[in-house]
Amino acid sequence: MSILERLFRKRNDSASVAKERLQIVLAHERASRTAPDFLPLLQKELLSVIAKYLEVDDEMIKIALEKAGEVSVLEINVELDKARVKKTLPVVGGEAKSTDTTKPATVGA
Repeated sequence: MSILERLFRKRNDSASVAKERLQIVLAHERASRTAPDFLPLLQKELLSVIAKYLEVDDEMIKIALEKAGEVSVLEINVELDKARVKKTLPVVGGEAKSTDTTKPATVGA
């Protein structure tokens, strides 16, 4: 390498490298910060769907929202043994379905 090449070679500007790294770090922080914001809304919507089909008491539903590192887990447990199917189910295909509420709800039925 000649003296001229050493003097005039293109150098990596440390400021531009630092800026690029900072942008990457900020993008990761923003992504991890905004991702779980929808989980409380999702929780409410899931509970409203459950309430639409089953008559359940608050003590029959257990909810856990946990965050472990980059992963958020929403766990909803519904005790179906004591739950009753609603008398009139939501309209499906134009007509509301009626059910017998004296029978407990069964899974997979």
